[in-house]
Amino acid sequence: MAHALHSNTSAQEQDSKLPPAHDWRTTDDHERQRRRERAESERPAIALNAEVPNLFNVRSRSGLGYQVEVRDIDVPRAACSCVDFRINGLGTCKHVEAVISFLQHRPKFRKEVRRVSSGSAWILPSTDRATLTIEGDKDQAPAALRSLFDEAGRLDGAASAEEAVEILQQDSSQNLLLSIELAPWLEARQQARERQTLRREYELKVQAGEWPQQETLLPLFPYQREGMLHLAFTERALLADEMGLGKTIQAIAACALLKRMGKAQRVLIVTPASLKTEWEEQIRRFTALEHRLVYGGRLKRLGAYTREGAPFFTLVNYEQVIADALDINMRLQPEIVVLDEAQRIKNWNTKTAQAVKRLRSRYAFVLTGTPIENRIDELYSLIDYLNPAIFGPLFRFNREFYSLDERGRPSDYRNLALLQERLRPVMLRRRKLEIETELPERSDHVRFLPLSPAQEQAYQGFEAIVARLVHAARRRPLTPAEQDKLMRTLAMMRMTCDTNYILDESDRACPKLGELEKIMEECRENPDVKVIVFSEWERMLQLVRGVCQKTGMGVAWHTGSVPQQRRRSEINRFKTDPQCRVFLSTDSGGVGLNLQNASVIVNCDLPWNPARLEQRIARAWRKNQKRAVTVINLVSEKTIEHRMLATIADKRGLADGVLDSVGDLSKIKLRTGRSALLARLEQIVIPVVPKTMPPPSPPADPGQVFAQQLACLMGGRIWRCEEHYLSEQEDAPSLVVIVERDAAQWQPRIEDVRDQAWKDNPAKPAKLIVLDRATNDALEAMIAAGLIKRPASTVRELKPGQASATPPLSSEEQQRIAAFRAQYLRKLKTAQVLLSADLAEEALSPARDALHALGCALAVARRLPPPPDVSAYAGEPWKALWPADAHVALSPLFTEPSSVSSEALKALSSAG
Repeated sequence: MAHALHSNTSAQEQDSKLPPAHDWRTTDDHERQRRRERAESERPAIALNAEVPNLFNVRSRSGLGYQVEVRDIDVPRAACSCVDFRINGLGTCKHVEAVISFLQHRPKFRKEVRRVSSGSAWILPSTDRATLTIEGDKDQAPAALRSLFDEAGRLDGAASAEEAVEILQQDSSQNLLLSIELAPWLEARQQARERQTLRREYELKVQAGEWPQQETLLPLFPYQREGMLHLAFTERALLADEMGLGKTIQAIAACALLKRMGKAQRVLIVTPASLKTEWEEQIRRFTALEHRLVYGGRLKRLGAYTREGAPFFTLVNYEQVIADALDINMRLQPEIVVLDEAQRIKNWNTKTAQAVKRLRSRYAFVLTGTPIENRIDELYSLIDYLNPAIFGPLFRFNREFYSLDERGRPSDYRNLALLQERLRPVMLRRRKLEIETELPERSDHVRFLPLSPAQEQAYQGFEAIVARLVHAARRRPLTPAEQDKLMRTLAMMRMTCDTNYILDESDRACPKLGELEKIMEECRENPDVKVIVFSEWERMLQLVRGVCQKTGMGVAWHTGSVPQQRRRSEINRFKTDPQCRVFLSTDSGGVGLNLQNASVIVNCDLPWNPARLEQRIARAWRKNQKRAVTVINLVSEKTIEHRMLATIADKRGLADGVLDSVGDLSKIKLRTGRSALLARLEQIVIPVVPKTMPPPSPPADPGQVFAQQLACLMGGRIWRCEEHYLSEQEDAPSLVVIVERDAAQWQPRIEDVRDQAWKDNPAKPAKLIVLDRATNDALEAMIAAGLIKRPASTVRELKPGQASATPPLSSEEQQRIAAFRAQYLRKLKTAQVLLSADLAEEALSPARDALHALGCALAVARRLPPPPDVSAYAGEPWKALWPADAHVALSPLFTEPSSVSSEALKALSSAG
């Protein structure tokens, strides 16, 4: 019997203990055993198919139905129509195991299945899904068909699967059976051919003028048209463009294109509730197609899910899909499903993700600017919805892309280049630096503010709790209750960094409000400037609203407590009312909204995740923004907020590497587990001296102790460390530390090291000055030029015993250089084309832009401060970027001539 043979072929597995759920080191036998156990515990309903004696109908507890065929009961060969069977590579699933168990206890059915299978031949896809194979008694197949298969039963390469099926249709045999795996396999092949044919026909009709090049009322940019074609002709695709590049417009255009080609009549758009009316606005702006927003109770929603008379676009939010997914499949039957801000399904085991993945449609467009925020599992969940076969089941994904420790937990990433390769056919991603050469300037500022005395007292209380929990975590794993307490306390520390008012209504003190008032007063003087203020906490925004009222600036209010339909009126008021100058929002407004009329963004607090921070900023710094954008981050100094600045950038490495091929994939490390949690806590909450720190020198030389401890903390990121005595009368030195970059972020941690080094020394340093290398180089250049005078002082270099070699360029620096060089090449080509047409005056502007882009790339490579404009290359330190002969040839472009010469353009081409 099949079930008995299953047991015999894996007897060792049956005797072995199944690994616990948290241990990912499972074998294929373990996975088969799990499916047997699920079949036993879930006990689906099984019924014999009335027409085919070896085909069984299986209905799971969820109400979904599947078909299971048993091709051979003595040698276990079976198939199921479920996704798990199709992708797991195990040859079984819980439905197959349930049928095998069913047959074991029913001799009559078992005998009938054996009778049919013993004298039959089966046609099915090969194991590698590349061609057809014939299985069983091949003599039962027609002679014309048998001749197409080799001795191994594999379809000869000279014949196609479609030819074999045609012969079957002409000369069918009662004992020649088609596997249930065959129909979906043939359908997938036919759809792939159809996609190629449709794209070829579309392009020919566009070239012939039969169809318009644009599918929208307003023209698309070239990269947006590329995105439209990617979605429409990939069929199930991921569009992962950075925020602000118009993913919504590209999806709308792709839907309209499929409608033109007769492939879609109904589209379901699933979006966060706060963005439904944003989509409505974009649909109205770019198309004349009908749409409907779904609101109300269940009966009202069911009335909206109808095929007859349905508009082209139906818009729902994720919460509605949780309740309505199966009704949408049955009643609306959309041909296209669009998931906006699809990171909502990044956690594959949530109710939202499971409900969304029940939606059925031929076409699926997944839109997100942040497909990876923390770990590659999030990307797995998105791709699993589009095409589960790309990564296979989760256990194979874990085996393939994680290294596992002795407990079966992930310890590191591996095979990330293979992961990129698998993504390539379905994912299209463009970054602003690659596409948006005309985006306005963006400047980011951090303003450090002290805590009020009451804030500091509350903060220290929370910090003491975290310190105790961290101390406990060093010795043992925290209990679930302790974990919860730790997370709550960290959140309360962050709230306190804004104001005690979030936790204590009696204390409205908030130093950040004073800085906000100054910002508002500056903005009030310019009537064209509008401001977006973000905070995670609504109570903080209540205080900000009071500041806006005090300064006479009208506000729009966008938080989770505002009903969906009222949010649109708030957004429209901010966009259209000149008196409404400030948009106050929690992170409910941090995604999807188009607020290009604002040019100042104030973050009252920083989110843990850099992707969420960029999402906020992208509300204004995006396509069609006409003004320079200013981003101001308000940070409470010497707190968790302050130290978060140094860790936010670390989280960008994984997404940059996997999605954008920036940097060395082999250097991307997984940060997980208790040790990683401790490391992060010690970095952002409690500044501690690393355990590997060498023993301190005698207290008589605290400067050397400081240098040694600093080297342990920073490694190669410290450039130089010096003691400066400005006069003989001074009994305490000033410390000057030069770091590679991010001086403001390192300052509080270096202050902690200084305090530790001078802990037992009564003579404290007079000052601590932390500079990044670019600023130091600029100061040296100004001293050399005589613009400032170096003070007379006694200087001692503190050598920490670390090499002073220049660290290699970071992935971010490499990315910036590549973007600047790409801009240089585009602008140079434009200038060359214009000059070749005798348009020397018109060629000047792109030539100067090309020069500036190349200079910026060289400045990043040499870690100089960015040159402010082209004229800066005439002087130090930027003069040194160019060889002497190139500097002379390019010098005409440093001023503002009326045209560009061919000699200067040739020199510019050679310089690159």
